[in-house]
Amino acid sequence: TPYAIIQFDKEKNEPIRDKNGWCQKVKAGEVGLLIGKITSRSPFDGYTDPEKNKSVIWKDVFKKGDSYFNTGDLVRDIGFRHAQFVDRLGDTFRWKGENVSTTEVENMVCEYDKIAEAVVYGVEIPNTNGRAGMAAITLADGEELNDADLTEMVTVFKKCLPTYAVPVFLRVQKKVETTGTFKYQKNKLKEEAFNPSKTSERLLALLPGASSYCDITTEIFDNIQAYKYRF
Repeated sequence: TPYAIIQFDKEKNEPIRDKNGWCQKVKAGEVGLLIGKITSRSPFDGYTDPEKNKSVIWKDVFKKGDSYFNTGDLVRDIGFRHAQFVDRLGDTFRWKGENVSTTEVENMVCEYDKIAEAVVYGVEIPNTNGRAGMAAITLADGEELNDADLTEMVTVFKKCLPTYAVPVFLRVQKKVETTGTFKYQKNKLKEEAFNPSKTSERLLALLPGASSYCDITTEIFDNIQAYKYRF
């Protein structure tokens, strides 16, 4: 399949088009979004959901009437028609001016003995730039988090991850829903964020300067909203 690597705005989640409305290819060495040309020889059947197709099939990319499909892969153009995989779209967020890969953080969080599953996403804290990392975790059968865990987790996460990628918030879930509603689930988790009035599940925060996670009480939540802590 003929492919192209185009400039992409991750914040807006859309391709960068020039003043005439055409997409632009990246230069060698740059990272962009990988798209594949849809032709009669390499058709794209698409999804049954027409809404989903809209975000996957793009028309009028380089010229009127052409169509390409969005692979969702960010790749680096290493020249000579070769590309190197960099990340998946939608699987990163920015915090402290750095890109955080949710997949990397999920894998590291699950290294902790008591944690069976983790879903990582970015949540907004008032008066900060970007999104802070939050992990919804499911504990292994019969496990509970005690005070020692709340400190130990920070030590383990800091050892395996760059400081900016250590989850600022944790949510202890009964069971992570990994059914077809998974995407909806992630949106719901983002929307409820670390607000104790929106969920009865245990919420924890790693406050600035602290060496262990603490439970998010209404008071702590209000203080975060009122910018009492400098994240």
